[in-house]
Amino acid sequence: MSFLDQYEAIVRLSAFAGIFLLMAVLEIAFPRKKRVVPKGMRWFTNISLVVVNTLALRLVMPILAVGMADYAAGRGWGLLAWVELPVWAEIIIAFVLLDMMIYAQHVAFHKVPILWRFHKVHHADRDLDVTSGARFHPVEAVLSMAYKLLCVVLVGPAAFAVFLFEVILNASSMFHHANIRLPQNVDRLVRWGIVTPDMHRVHHSVRVAETNSNYSFFLTLWDRLFGTYVAQPRDGHRDMVLGLNEYQTEKPANLGWAMVVPFLPEERPTAKEKGDSS
Repeated sequence: MSFLDQYEAIVRLSAFAGIFLLMAVLEIAFPRKKRVVPKGMRWFTNISLVVVNTLALRLVMPILAVGMADYAAGRGWGLLAWVELPVWAEIIIAFVLLDMMIYAQHVAFHKVPILWRFHKVHHADRDLDVTSGARFHPVEAVLSMAYKLLCVVLVGPAAFAVFLFEVILNASSMFHHANIRLPQNVDRLVRWGIVTPDMHRVHHSVRVAETNSNYSFFLTLWDRLFGTYVAQPRDGHRDMVLGLNEYQTEKPANLGWAMVVPFLPEERPTAKEKGDSS
């Protein structure tokens, strides 16, 4: 029995719980932005979506990313199956390629209208904190996993590389969604490599030009390379408005709303809201 067979679930849960707790404590000690919505209902909704998504993936997907990596390796599928590389090199190459593919997926969820219907559940959150990193509609969760399985087949990484990628990506999501204040010099240095909370917060601005920026999930390389990098929000982090202009109400904090809104007629911002978000 391999390490992953024995300990994958334990490591995943431990990493999730540890990073979640650390970010939650840091948000209390060093908050970056004042909340506009009561914490209790938001946390209930966002954490409930984690539970629903986990169940949906177990019910709908016959295999997940690590299992697909094992399956593909046994059949010689994928780019990395065609070359002999040291394990460390294969892990690094797999990580970089998968991260780039997640960047491309994120752009697609913004640009393709039917995908945006589901992704906007994530963006409608009017506050940003550690729970926002897992606030996704179950349809998006299933589509994202299906895309990830395709990426694994194309890249052909070792199962351990996929496991490591998923653990780091989940930790990164909780980190860069967290409502924490990093010293400016630390933020400036860290974001040359990985996405920081200040960098990702720009992506959650109501301003459309800012929402359509900073798509990177872990490595900031992709935003810099493809011209989607925006350093700071126009209104500053303290005064910027988060969420979507058409949903500046209590609705996004409600679980029922989050589940059904992709299937409802689109709400459009008013003329004033469009002007404010340009």
